Amino acid sequence: MLINHFLENSAQKYSDKQALWYKNNWMTYGEIDLRSNRLANYLKDVGIARGDRVAILYENSFDYVISYYAALKAGAITVSLNTDTTIESLTYVFNDSGARAIITTEKYSRFLIPALRMTPALKYVIIDQENLDDYKEIGHCHSVSLPEIYEQGRDCHPDVRCIDIDVASIVYTSGSTGKPKGVTLSHLNMVSNTKSIVQYLELTSDDRIMVVLPFYYIYGKSLLNTHFCVGGSVVLDNRFTFPQVILQTMQETGVTGFAGVPSTFLILLNKSAVRKFTFNSLRYVTQAGGSMAPTIQKEVAEVFSPAKLYIMYGATEASPRLSYIEPEMLSQKWGSIGRAIPNVDLFVADSDGNKLPPHKKGEIVARGSNIMLGYWNDPAGTAQVLKNNLYFTGDLGQADEDGYIFVIGRSKDIIKAGGFRVSAREVEEAILSINAVHEVAVVGVVDQVLGEAIKAFIVLRDGVQLTEDEVKKALKTLLPQYKTPKYIVFRDSLPKNEAGKIMKTQLKEENVYN
Repeated sequence: MLINHFLENSAQKYSDKQALWYKNNWMTYGEIDLRSNRLANYLKDVGIARGDRVAILYENSFDYVISYYAALKAGAITVSLNTDTTIESLTYVFNDSGARAIITTEKYSRFLIPALRMTPALKYVIIDQENLDDYKEIGHCHSVSLPEIYEQGRDCHPDVRCIDIDVASIVYTSGSTGKPKGVTLSHLNMVSNTKSIVQYLELTSDDRIMVVLPFYYIYGKSLLNTHFCVGGSVVLDNRFTFPQVILQTMQETGVTGFAGVPSTFLILLNKSAVRKFTFNSLRYVTQAGGSMAPTIQKEVAEVFSPAKLYIMYGATEASPRLSYIEPEMLSQKWGSIGRAIPNVDLFVADSDGNKLPPHKKGEIVARGSNIMLGYWNDPAGTAQVLKNNLYFTGDLGQADEDGYIFVIGRSKDIIKAGGFRVSAREVEEAILSINAVHEVAVVGVVDQVLGEAIKAFIVLRDGVQLTEDEVKKALKTLLPQYKTPKYIVFRDSLPKNEAGKIMKTQLKEENVYN
């Protein structure tokens, strides 16, 4: 099975069903399938062949979804680009991936045009724009209007033969440390993972997901694929800057599911009136994309009850899901990432990949048909994480006697303070238990005495005041002295990427100790 079959099968079975909501309008499966055929045939006609890379630079929209499945129907490899972009980042990804075409919109022209001048391999620009003169001046590029393709393209299926071990997508990581890495995923990787998620979430054609996460982010992409797999519906709203609007959209469209990263839920809890809303149709809520402190998990579970809260764990390299904890087990296993999803092995291992006994600390490793093929153009980086037929996640953890895994921290997120190894995650969870704290990031900074010292960046809840001494006093009963931050900085916000993950590298680079 191929990823594009999710759309094709649902269009055959539910042609007139509302599949995608965007800006107060619905598009049916039949309409999406037809437009994606027209675009796929254009790609095929201009010579885009199986294995060629097609970049997509679009915010969540009808056109993004059509472009994604169209590129796959044409046998191409999709390269979804971060919409928070620069000329330099586009140039890097175009050259690294060897993209031959890009599907985009006028909004990004000021970044795209200069980048194209430095990327001679990119030959085709398909853009939602009327005046193409600026693109025609770029000698090596042929430009065409996307609406023109929708109007004049051929309706038939492009009929490009692919198999499930073909590469489907290159997903570039956020690049919070060094250059972004292109995670190379096959159709098999993503289809296998999609089916596993559908199984444990018990998704059906009656489900309707609220999507605020970007589709270029693998968690966001999984929301699209899982619901198109079962013939469900997807509601898109890019206005999370105004969380109250999102909550209203959820009510008005009758969504059955909602998904977010930790910062998503912190904003809803602390920056919106979510507690005053009632979501009669909401069946489940999922959280992944980083650790969420147990205190926050409990609050989310309470606020969205009776909807079930699924705490999940994964990585882009795993397409993305590796584990989840059953909602009924949350109260017994607070802080756990649960156990492996169907068709995945997940355990704590030593450096050679040997499984460790309960309560023994090691690295979390995985194997399954969802694990990436490797990093694009990076055999050395691939060899670091794919070893002994296992994927080494870089997360440190331990399992209990029931097989539930608890993450201790990232191997790169361990602070060596005064000879002690301290998990930044543990310190963050302690600080988040202080009622006045909205969010926090803990990093290690250079210190002349300790070698490395613990530094906490804290954002307070609206209208609340807290001093450094009050934080340290509260932590006395929660952490030993050597785990208490030496430096505490209060900030109005923390730097995040478009997926809502805190960019700790930027905080470390500030190097301000007061």
